[in-house]
Amino acid sequence: MKRSKLMIVLAVAGVAVAAGATWKLTAQEARPPGPPPAPPVVASLPRSLAGVGVGALGRVEPASRIRRLAAPGGMNVNRLSKLLVAEGDVVTEGQLLAEFADAPLKDAEVLRAEAALAEQRASLDRTVAAGRPSEIAAQRARIQALTSAAEIARRDASRTDRLVPSGAGAEAVAERNRFAAQRAAAEQSEAQAALETLSSARREDVQLAESRVANAEATLAKAIADAALSRVYAPIAGTILRIHARTGDAVGNDGVLEMADLTRIDVVAEVYETDVPRLSVGLPAEIVVPGESRRYAATLREIGWQVRRTAQSGTDPVAAVDARTLEVRLTLSEEARVALARRSNMQVQVAIRPPERAD
Repeated sequence: MKRSKLMIVLAVAGVAVAAGATWKLTAQEARPPGPPPAPPVVASLPRSLAGVGVGALGRVEPASRIRRLAAPGGMNVNRLSKLLVAEGDVVTEGQLLAEFADAPLKDAEVLRAEAALAEQRASLDRTVAAGRPSEIAAQRARIQALTSAAEIARRDASRTDRLVPSGAGAEAVAERNRFAAQRAAAEQSEAQAALETLSSARREDVQLAESRVANAEATLAKAIADAALSRVYAPIAGTILRIHARTGDAVGNDGVLEMADLTRIDVVAEVYETDVPRLSVGLPAEIVVPGESRRYAATLREIGWQVRRTAQSGTDPVAAVDARTLEVRLTLSEEARVALARRSNMQVQVAIRPPERAD
């Protein structure tokens, strides 16, 4: 009996639920369609955050960058024979800083090339001049003598030829005089041609001499370039920061020395990529040097072009070591330049202030 009552109650409840669901669907179908839901609203940056500055880690670096001077690649001799500067020396652009052991050998090659060039130039001058004045004068005198001899021989031949028909002269003598006249005329022509050769050079001889001069000039230029590679010159005016190789040392991968122009000092800061949109050239900044209470003024001068993995290591143990940053360069004030001139590569803290906004 109890089971029958329970079945009746469950049946009544099921009918009620089905009726309620049917009424709800009918009401929704009868309701007129309303406007579509509004799109989500993206909140803009609060005005209080529009003036938030940017903080970053940075390093002190000369504006000229630190130049590491080394031996040219492919050199057979890399032993240093002379070191002409010391750390802290101020040098000018193009000043000789060091010499390698093969410098004397390269200098000898330069001298030999200069001598060869001088020889070829003298040969060219001689070829163009064709003959010395004394040689030309001697040749002209010889031509005059041969002209006179040819005239005498011609007259003798003419005289003997006239005597042969009358029987007063022999045919053999007349023939011999004719041959002598022809030989004298030939010698005169030969001397005249030699005079022309002495007076003007042949074009092909001049071209050959000029090509030899050009070859000697190229050899000298190569010898000078090789001699320059055996020496280390200052690429810019600046200060010697560090010396890696001394006299007698073999120059390794660190090169000979490092130098930089300390008249302009920058701070290179690594700004997180998410903070880059808040940067613009000309923003003021402050530089905090660890261990000092003074803050140095700086100005944002350059914004880099490449985002890369950060190279600065902070002290926060939970900081992301693979963070993506962009390098920016800040120009230090004169006071900061003097204070940080001897602290290249020192890590500092950078606070870039936001631009002032009008309320």
